[in-house]
Parts: sequence; structure tokens; C-alpha cells
Amino acid sequence: MNFVVTGGAGFIGSHIVDALIDSGHRVHVVDNLTTGRRENVNPKAIFHLIDITGDQLGAVFEQAKPDMVIHHAAQIDVQTSMERPLLDAKVNILGTLALLEQCREHKVRKLIYASSAAVYGPPEYLGADEGHPLRPISFYGISKQTPEHYIEIFSHLFGIDYTILRYANVYGIRQDPKGEGGVVSVFVDQLLQGQQTVIFGDGEQTRDFIYVKDIVSANLAAVERGSKGIYNISWNKQTSVNNLLKLMSELCGKPFAPRYMPPRAGDIIHSRLDNTAAKEQLGWEPRVTLRSGLRETIEYYSRLYGSNSSCPPQ
Repeated sequence: MNFVVTGGAGFIGSHIVDALIDSGHRVHVVDNLTTGRRENVNPKAIFHLIDITGDQLGAVFEQAKPDMVIHHAAQIDVQTSMERPLLDAKVNILGTLALLEQCREHKVRKLIYASSAAVYGPPEYLGADEGHPLRPISFYGISKQTPEHYIEIFSHLFGIDYTILRYANVYGIRQDPKGEGGVVSVFVDQLLQGQQTVIFGDGEQTRDFIYVKDIVSANLAAVERGSKGIYNISWNKQTSVNNLLKLMSELCGKPFAPRYMPPRAGDIIHSRLDNTAAKEQLGWEPRVTLRSGLRETIEYYSRLYGSNSSCPPQ
């Protein structure tokens, strides 16, 4: 099968590309390398250094003739969205719309769209299921929610199948602490480089952490299942930022000694997503525990950084 993967040089997208190629598919990667890295791109993939909001996207679709598109190209930093809402909307909303136009024109069978827990905003209940009200409190949450509506209408009007995956807090290998800035990657970077870790707020805010390998398996499941569905991809477990850092400090052999800073605008206090629908309808479930995923991530970056830190045996 022919795939186009946008954001395929990035953290999550590059892992999906690897899995598709391992499964024997032909993959075209679209990425402008704003946050992605060329070295992340599988050498068997066909790489296109372009922006999804530019005028070269049509030529890629002409060449690729994709059966399916997996869309991960995005501006994903909440704080950037609050500071630069026009940029955020251009990439996340107009970029997705441009992609949908190509899907329509080239009769793509299905689109898999990476959405976010940020669309829910402060939860009315935990774990939030797919029927939870959508009340985002950041521009990022708005710019991830809006394409969902476009996708649904394009599907209705032009027959494009889709699956929308709303991710909890994803972490793992290849996440860039300076670019994408997930809390796990930031903590790993600070711990292994001997810097004091920084927590925004009191650290009692909770997140639902999911390892990148489980995100990949959800995307592979959505290739054949989940038609016209929206699914939370999560562990359905809460972990406080304080407890996260304590576990990471233990695995790194470092003391728990954070510096607390004021909370940031656009950040919610608690998050946990119910994943029942994904289990029942995609046949998917998470398999990598937080401890195992953190251990694998820390060991990878320890080797990368040449750090003396090590993880004790499990």
C-alpha cells in the first residue's frame, strides 16, 4: 500500500514510518524539518522537504499516489500557540485543509489524523471519553479541534474515510526537548546534563502518559479499523508531574530536587483519557508501562549523550 506520512521526520511520525516500511508498505515522507530531523527518516522512505502549507504538496501526491495519508505535521507546542496564534492556525488548520484538498483531488481512501487531549480543555470528569465536551483553553487546543470538523465534512461530501486519534501525553525516543518539549524529554535532558529540573506549578498536576510505541500500534490498527471514528489513545492512568520526576530521578540515579516556577497559561491541571472505545473498536491497547517506557527512553539518551547515568536492572 502507498502512504504519505506528514511530519514523518518528527518524533511520532518517524516511528510510524519505520513500522509501515517494516510491514512492506511504500512510504513518502513530507516534512519541512522545522522540528523534525532528517536523520530520523527511514532510508527506505521517499523524503520530500516541503511545507504542507506550500504549493508543492500536489506534486508529492501526483508522485506518491497514496492510498492512505497519516497526518502528523503540526505546530504542537502550547506556549508557542499562545504567543503566535496566527502561526499555530496556519500550520494546524490551513495545513490540514490543504492536505484534505489533495486527498479529495487524488481520491485518497483514508486519512488518519493525529489530534490531542488538548481539545477537551479542563475535564468535567476523569477519564474523559470521546463524548466529553470540547472546551480547549489554548490556541493549540482550538487548532487541533478545528481540523476534526473539516475532516468530518470532507468525508461526508467527498467519501474520504478517516480515523481521528486523540493522543494523551506522548513520550519516548526521538522527542526533542528543545523543539517539541514534552515534559519527559525536558526532564531527561535536564537530568542527564546535570541541570536542575524545573516544574511549572506545584507539580501535583496530573497527566496521562503514553509511550510512542503504543501510539504507533494505534496508527497501524487504524489502517484497517476505526472507520469514521474518533478515539482516545491513552493509558487511562494519571501520574503527577512530581511523581513522574521522582521515578525518572530514581531511574537516572539522580536526586529529586526540582525548582518550582509559576504555572503557564494554557496548561490544564488534570488529564486522563478513557481508552475503552479504542480497545473495543480498534482492537488496540497500550502495552508499555510508564516505568518500562521511561527506562528505555533514559537508556537511549544516556547512550546518545555519553552520560554516566545508568538505569538499575528491572
